[in-house]
Amino acid sequence: MLVTGATGFVGSAVARALASQGAKLRVLVRPTSDRRNLEGIAAETVTGQLENGTELAAAVSNCRMVFHVAADYRLWVPDPAQMMRTNVEGTRALIQAARAAGVERVVYTSSVAALDEDNLIGAYKRSKYLAEQAVLAEARAGLNVVIVNPSTPVGPGDVKPTPTGRMVLDAARGRIPAYVETGLNIVHVDDVAAGHLLAAERGKAGERYILGGENLELSALLALIAEVAGRKPPRIRLPIAPLVPLAIAAEGFARLTGRTPALTRETLAMAHKKMFYSSEKAEAELGYRARPARAAIEDALAWFRGQGMLPGGMLK
Repeated sequence: MLVTGATGFVGSAVARALASQGAKLRVLVRPTSDRRNLEGIAAETVTGQLENGTELAAAVSNCRMVFHVAADYRLWVPDPAQMMRTNVEGTRALIQAARAAGVERVVYTSSVAALDEDNLIGAYKRSKYLAEQAVLAEARAGLNVVIVNPSTPVGPGDVKPTPTGRMVLDAARGRIPAYVETGLNIVHVDDVAAGHLLAAERGKAGERYILGGENLELSALLALIAEVAGRKPPRIRLPIAPLVPLAIAAEGFARLTGRTPALTRETLAMAHKKMFYSSEKAEAELGYRARPARAAIEDALAWFRGQGMLPGGMLK
């Protein structure tokens, strides 16, 4: 079995879940990837990139199943074209390579960001929507592919960390004094990984399944993180409109420094709509189950502490 993105957050969780079941694994790894998440996972490593067709052909060769988890997940990029190449063209190339190699089944990791085609704010959402459309086209052409749409994963192994992981970490450090109210669906990354395996086993070809957890308003999520971390939650709720000039300035500064801005116009626009979802279809058809958000937060903070990213005495 091939897993792409296995050095990343969700991909490594999928690889660990497969390894725990005794699967013979192959992982596609970029030359520059941080490989910490592969420690302890027995797998053949193939070095390559989604943009290289020859390397993809070698990666999928003699594989019965492919889990395509790799993606560029950032909420702001100075060059959206690069994200499109990775998430859209890279996905199309891998799917086509899998078809050519006679792979029996592909599980494609999309995102809930791809579900609302009328609200595709930002390069990431657009890229995931277009990538999913490319996968669905292959499904209509006869490829045995199942799509999973994780919501907002949280938990151990978030090495970068992801934008969500950064928010959790900053909240635990007490670095979020105020917030703009919105809503997120929080799911433990290991439940998302288990959902991938269920989709591979029980999912219907051409169907997509939301792999989510608990819907929480951002204020409630920040309060939960603060409680687990032993801090006081932020109390200041900010309106969106006055923050737009600050976001513009932050983006301009980011373009000069190359650092990711803490505030962007896209994140403010996304805050207008609460990203609440239901996993009812996955529960009914796959037998999918998700634990409470608290468990995801507790495991995430414990992992961050173990990595030296949180002071040891901070957690309860």
